[in-house]
Amino acid sequence: MSFTLAIVGRPNVGKSTLFNRLVGKKLALVDDQPGVTRDLREGAARLGDLRFTVLDTAGLEDVTDDSLQGRMRRLTERAVDMADICLFLIDARAGVTATDRVFADILRKRADHVLLAANKSEGFAGEAGALEAYSLGLGEPLRLSAEHGEGMPELYEMLRPLADAYAEAAEAAEADAPETDVDLPEDDGSDETVPPVRMPTAAKPLQVAVVGRPNAGKSTLINKIIGEDRLLTGPEAGITRDAISLRTDWEGTPMRLFDTAGMRKKAKVQEKLEKLSVSDGLRAVKFAEVVVVLLDAAIPFEQQDLRIADLAEREGRAVVIAVNKWDIEEEKQEKLRDLKESFERLLPQLRGAPLVTVSAKTGRGLDRLHAAILKAYEVWNRRVSTAQLNRWLAGMLEQHPPPAPQGRRIKLRYMTQAKTRPPGFVVMCSHPELLPDSYSRYLVNGLRADFDMPGTPIRLHFRSQADKNPFKDRKSRPAPSKLRKHKEGRRS
Repeated sequence: MSFTLAIVGRPNVGKSTLFNRLVGKKLALVDDQPGVTRDLREGAARLGDLRFTVLDTAGLEDVTDDSLQGRMRRLTERAVDMADICLFLIDARAGVTATDRVFADILRKRADHVLLAANKSEGFAGEAGALEAYSLGLGEPLRLSAEHGEGMPELYEMLRPLADAYAEAAEAAEADAPETDVDLPEDDGSDETVPPVRMPTAAKPLQVAVVGRPNAGKSTLINKIIGEDRLLTGPEAGITRDAISLRTDWEGTPMRLFDTAGMRKKAKVQEKLEKLSVSDGLRAVKFAEVVVVLLDAAIPFEQQDLRIADLAEREGRAVVIAVNKWDIEEEKQEKLRDLKESFERLLPQLRGAPLVTVSAKTGRGLDRLHAAILKAYEVWNRRVSTAQLNRWLAGMLEQHPPPAPQGRRIKLRYMTQAKTRPPGFVVMCSHPELLPDSYSRYLVNGLRADFDMPGTPIRLHFRSQADKNPFKDRKSRPAPSKLRKHKEGRRS
């Protein structure tokens, strides 16, 4: 059985660095500035032959009110309740502080298993702090360096007996569970038809990234979808910093939801930490399959919203436009009419993409958002047969032939679909460099309308297929009679 390990401690003691070391990737943002991590980040850790789940938490602050630090502390306490083992991290170079003593008492009462570790213990600078950690009464402290990987074998030795105990408990629970008989369907010998679109499964869930400007309600929306307060929310703009991924089963569809940091205009992003947050969000967009661009109903389709939607389209992702805070909108019908008109005018490259109004606070419209995501994903994976494409191309050429620049006629001979996700098509033609962009847009718009592919990015490439004579460059051979005379002349 896999267990869950929560890394807790004061801000800037190296929790995210240790998290990255255990998962083997730089998933969590790391900076010298304290308080970088704010949300719970979950990852699959590997230490020797141990496989377990590790939680990166926000730094513990001695605050209990409804401020941002107080909400971060409650989220960390929730992680302590969720975890099987808590790894309490202190800074060996700073020594044991009064805040460390307060949280040691809390963990002693709240957690089942607490391991104490003194980070930054490399060299002589952390020796005094590691010895001082004995005063916390949590057993022998583990000396480690998350930055340099020191102390990992000792951490393995501490986790090994606990992992074995959880595995034995899991086997005992499985043995005591009542057996259930399941009627399996009989095999009728017929071949199963393969679906044209790969449906999301628990092993390969649908990757959905929620992006938008700061304070649009991205974290609140994801909390409402998963049905629990896993992400830190509040009235302050820019709370989310990391791109947090969460697994969920939304109305029967396995999904991995990515909550990203709010993206401001590039000129306003000056701090290094915000640059890291935005780049982390952009990386989530590149790995996603469907991108939900979340707008604020009060100020929709601002310049930054258009840039974010255009970015998702250029990356080739299926796009869904969601307008949040619809519950506080008074003139809903008039506002919806204006939204649709602005969408078609400002984002012509996404013409036909789903536009859904939702309320992340009340949960209204989430069923329509779920249906729009699945529809966009299905269109993004759509494949059209070559025969259908060439019959369609013949009709389009008859309806509107390509131009003849400088009197040179352009012939479109053949068309096929080269890829999906997003749909990509190749047209073999003569003189592709002379074909204007307007004719390419004419064909793309025709593909959207005739094959029901609204809103998805479509890639259309034109390639040259010149008529080549296979004997053009071959040297001509003399006739057999001339060749015979030539040989006889040489003999004589």
